[in-house]
Amino acid sequence: MTSVNSLVNIAVFGIGGAILVAALIGLLLVVSGSAHGSSPRLLTAFGGASVVLLVVLPALAALNVMAGGGGFWAGLVNATVVAAVMYAVNVALLPVLARRQAMVSGRPGLTDLRPSASVLLGGLVVCLGVGLLVTGVTAFVV
Repeated sequence: MTSVNSLVNIAVFGIGGAILVAALIGLLLVVSGSAHGSSPRLLTAFGGASVVLLVVLPALAALNVMAGGGGFWAGLVNATVVAAVMYAVNVALLPVLARRQAMVSGRPGLTDLRPSASVLLGGLVVCLGVGLLVTGVTAFVV
């Protein structure tokens, strides 16, 4: 029964987080295409919101699993997979944002922006680190 609950947690928090991240990137696309452009303050706010989502949603997934009787390792897997799903949406949508920024700023070099394999692997390591951090904190809460 725990594996079904884990899949539900991953679906709810991972897909919900992916939708929220996609919405943030969509808002950033709209703002960057406006006449005023995007200010550094606004970009900082979007980045901060993304980091909050990347920490809170995996923590909620881990908390839900661990409060339901799952152990530390089940919480870690859930939190890491939720973070990885949100990371995948970022990786998929950021080239669109880079192309939009290239059109607005007139810098054609941004259109060729693609993450390398080492950057993608580093992002997965960060997802594991986020999962470990939030599961460790959640273990003290539960």
